[in-house]
Amino acid sequence: MRNVIWFLAGAIAVVLVAGLGGLMFLRLGANGFSARAEPSLIETFAAQSARSMALPAQARQRANPAANSKDVLEQAKAHWADHCAICHANDGSGHVEMGRQMYPQAPDMRKDWTQNMTDGELFYDRKWHPTERHARLGWRNGAR
Repeated sequence: MRNVIWFLAGAIAVVLVAGLGGLMFLRLGANGFSARAEPSLIETFAAQSARSMALPAQARQRANPAANSKDVLEQAKAHWADHCAICHANDGSGHVEMGRQMYPQAPDMRKDWTQNMTDGELFYDRKWHPTERHARLGWRNGAR
């Protein structure tokens, strides 16, 4: 019984210290939340972890229903150019005016974190988080 009490006291202390540290970081170091600032490593980790935890297991294992063929790849490239490149750039870097003005900024689709996603994860992300719901403009001139 005594070990359980010490464990709970330690867990509560860790949560309090982490919470106070996070609050101090946001108030003093991060200047709050801003569409202009790069997300911190903590914010990026938290967002990626939350996204990963929200993904149903069956979605992660889902296979791509489209065959891997030259015709399908050409259609995918055309779709990317018409619907995705405006924010993510043709090369997937996100280094275009619109992509840099979003909050969160359009991610670099060439990075390992995105490239290692399964077809099911990518499909789920696009189906349940379309651009209209996940991208918000954070204009740098202050207008909203």
